[in-house]
Amino acid sequence: MTRSYERIYAAVRRIPRGRVATYAQIAAVAGLPGQPRRVGYALSALPDDQSIPWHRVVNARGEISTRAQPEFERLQRAMLEREGIEFDSSDRISLSRFRWQCRQRQ
Repeated sequence: MTRSYERIYAAVRRIPRGRVATYAQIAAVAGLPGQPRRVGYALSALPDDQSIPWHRVVNARGEISTRAQPEFERLQRAMLEREGIEFDSSDRISLSRFRWQCRQRQ
């Protein structure tokens, strides 16, 4: 596992239950500003045994990003809804309401 992936996973672990973060937000917290795709790559490379709340990461529009296997999109939505996160009629999450307000570590 690369050092950048370790930093991404550490940032994702900080997202509290009932909150979401965007790929770009996680990239910034991990010290990788401007690299949201790297966050996506890191999350897609997660081993099955990880306890990283990958489902709390959404795109900048507050949407679940599409995947080759739609069952993961359904799973992600169900996991978020179990945490109290609501979707509007356009299948979007209100980032103003549910976005994690991260405090940078010193």
